[in-house]
Amino acid sequence: MAGRVLGTMLVTLFATAVSAQAQQQTTCPPPGVTPAAIKEGDGIFHGPGLCMACHGQDAKGMPNMGADLTDQKWLHSKGTYDDIVQQIMTGVSAKESTSGTVMPPKGGSGISDAQVKAVAAYVWSLSHKCK
Repeated sequence: MAGRVLGTMLVTLFATAVSAQAQQQTTCPPPGVTPAAIKEGDGIFHGPGLCMACHGQDAKGMPNMGADLTDQKWLHSKGTYDDIVQQIMTGVSAKESTSGTVMPPKGGSGISDAQVKAVAAYVWSLSHKCK
């Protein structure tokens, strides 16, 4: 009897955790992606973040430089907001790169961690639309 109760409790706990994770993944936009963050990130992308130097003014990428950030194709992550933040923070090494193009941490710029999050919000907004 105690085994069944414990089993039922574990199944319920697991189901609750899976449901919470699914809800978190489907929150649109995700926490951190606000209109203010997107606007700030746009300014950083096109300025001190140096992002447009490789990804282009329109973020559609540049041959042998930076990938298109406006489509649904993500070369080095799943394209979630958290993944984008992490990728900007750590960059992409030659060994990790699927295209052979290296991206230094923070794109080689001196932007702050808070500015990275704003750029990530902007980049996320380019290819994700909430319904």
